[in-house]
Amino acid sequence: MSKWSDIKMYDLTIPLGINTPPWPTYEPLQMKFFKRLAPNGANGQLITHSNHVGTHLDGPLHFDTAGRDIASLELTKLCAPGVVVDLRDQMEDFGIYTAEDIEKRVEVKEGDILIINTGYHIYGWDSPTADERRYMLRHPGPSLDFIQWVRDKKIKWIGVDCGSADHPMNTKIRDWEPMEAEKCDKIFQERYGKTLNEVYPWPEHYQAMHIELFCKPYEAIHAECLGGDIDKLSNKRVVIGCFPWRLVEGESCISRIVAFDGFDDV
Repeated sequence: MSKWSDIKMYDLTIPLGINTPPWPTYEPLQMKFFKRLAPNGANGQLITHSNHVGTHLDGPLHFDTAGRDIASLELTKLCAPGVVVDLRDQMEDFGIYTAEDIEKRVEVKEGDILIINTGYHIYGWDSPTADERRYMLRHPGPSLDFIQWVRDKKIKWIGVDCGSADHPMNTKIRDWEPMEAEKCDKIFQERYGKTLNEVYPWPEHYQAMHIELFCKPYEAIHAECLGGDIDKLSNKRVVIGCFPWRLVEGESCISRIVAFDGFDDV
């Protein structure tokens, strides 16, 4: 049996502050003091934000009117064995990854938590190579057949180190950023011989990683904007914990995500 002193902890959470970008069109974090040590004897702050800023967990209620709130999620769903797959060497702007790409590198067991390192955390706001538009608008995303694989594997939740678990051009960003969509369409035709709408057809599979997975019976939700120590866990099996607030009626929640390495059998 592993001893606690043998366990190493890795923080997969990005820093959170007023400069942390939310997902496009969502309200950013704002923070101010409402009282100070002098003359009140204590410092106190007020914070306002959306649930989709920094490292956060999208809950079932985010895309399902009858979905569970964050407070209803079992600890056994939030914290469990899983794997961190490193796809950095094959990722590029508007890149697409598949279940096969993942299974070439790691064994994903039924009921796992799956963390995907696309490498795009290097464009996060806290990085020397920060590039918010690249981080939010051009990050890689999964192929459509990836969704059935997630269902078959009964994945508890997925974590990604970029703005969304969906490909950015399979989200509303396609409409909001027509020049980016045009660029992606050209790249897809050169790479795959298919247009953007052929790769991600609308409305049939719009925002598929959210809409087609969040509802019961799957509840295969995901966390977005991971980072931190993620590069230290390339293709490793670990215990992974996501720790949101016990937020009643919360559709999503800012979270701390930690990996625990050193257990004998995960």
